[in-house]
Amino acid sequence: MYKMLKRWMAGVCCLTLLFGMAACKKEVAPTDGKTTPEVTTTVAPTKEPEATKAPETTVAPTKAPEVTKAPVVTDVPEVTKAPEVTEVPLPEGTLKDAAKDCGFSFGTVVSAHTKNDLNYKMMVMDDFNSVTAANEMKAYSMLNQSMSQSSPDGMPAIDFSQGDEIVSMAELLGIGVRGHVLVWDAYMCDWFFREGYTNNGPYVDQETMKARLQNYIERVITHFEEEFPGVVYCWDVVNEAVGDSPTDYDSSDARHIRTLRGNVENQFYNIIGKDYVELSFLYAKDVVEKLQEKNPEVSITLFYNDYNAFFDEKCDSICEVVKSINSYAKNPDGTYRKLCEGVGMQSYIGGYGEQEGCLDPEHIERIRRSIEKYHALGVEVHVTEMAVRNYDESLMEEHAEYCGKLFDMYVELNEKAPMVTNISIWGINDAPWMTEYMDNYRQNSPYCGLFDENCKKKDAYYKVLEAMTKTEE
Repeated sequence: MYKMLKRWMAGVCCLTLLFGMAACKKEVAPTDGKTTPEVTTTVAPTKEPEATKAPETTVAPTKAPEVTKAPVVTDVPEVTKAPEVTEVPLPEGTLKDAAKDCGFSFGTVVSAHTKNDLNYKMMVMDDFNSVTAANEMKAYSMLNQSMSQSSPDGMPAIDFSQGDEIVSMAELLGIGVRGHVLVWDAYMCDWFFREGYTNNGPYVDQETMKARLQNYIERVITHFEEEFPGVVYCWDVVNEAVGDSPTDYDSSDARHIRTLRGNVENQFYNIIGKDYVELSFLYAKDVVEKLQEKNPEVSITLFYNDYNAFFDEKCDSICEVVKSINSYAKNPDGTYRKLCEGVGMQSYIGGYGEQEGCLDPEHIERIRRSIEKYHALGVEVHVTEMAVRNYDESLMEEHAEYCGKLFDMYVELNEKAPMVTNISIWGINDAPWMTEYMDNYRQNSPYCGLFDENCKKKDAYYKVLEAMTKTEE
């Protein structure tokens, strides 16, 4: 009862803030956010003009002056009217409604910082029907080391508070959540793999690690479904498991599952084994089916998610991963269980930290080919973490045109078959204040957004909206 009352009060507060913000949007505020007092200008009095003497009387001339006739104008040039400027009307509607008509949901990213930004919240509420937590639902954000060390059953302790705040906000706004992410070797807490959850103890054995992983996956999926029914509609089960170079993986493995990330060993691979990706999907699928036995309305789709997923070699490796996952376990009748139901294509498009390589038309064709390959495996495709990079402010018009062409391609693909079911943009706002030393500068770029730094719609926004609302002539 206390939990329900607490959530009800939080919802009332959140909605009160949002409605207040909506009302405030109608007023025009000073651009610098300050109130400038009116300045009254006092005009100095002018001196009265000095009295002037009346002009002396003169004698009128005896002859009236001759009137000079005006010259006759023989040719009057015609006046040419300036051509009328025809304004092209902006497309109407919202991104989420236009996307729905094209067969996919439209998403963006929310973080602990942006969830408290009212301008950002209003932008999300107006144009999006899907959100992804930036880091708050990742294992390294939710696992609690000190509580794990005193866990009575030896299983890891989980702090759901950060994730709950984001999912609760989405629930209040009527927006779905992409769960991101259950298993990711990057930045993972090393103590999670050690005896007693200590920083320097020996690593646990395989069976202990499998038990910890299964317990973590089951509790996370179950928690969000039971606390916020139907809000988290999919999960990225495993993230970025495919290596980029031969030094990252075993060359005999067609999946290219990474054993190293830089110089850091992948402990999921080391301790659980080379099938930890498949096993993670099996654990996740078992949980979803268990929840569905209790409530047939439960609908959670399981995804593999990775970056550079539209480059040919990486795409081929990801296809091998999906095939391996979906031939890992069997049903009682001997048929294979479909454990992986979708591929998330992270879509950071363009040069990493520099303009060279940005706005390249070839990337659009690569993305098209990759989506078709993934679709041929019988899985959904989500375009995740999109950022159409642009580092040059003078190329804003070209950036807008490029965004329009990119979405032309997505819409065209979905006219053939429902290949893309979600597009989530992480580089949604410009950030001209970023410096080249910041990670987001390299990941997103300063001028990548459909919205500017103040959440105002840019030309790129309207080009994307136009691409999704075009009608056949």
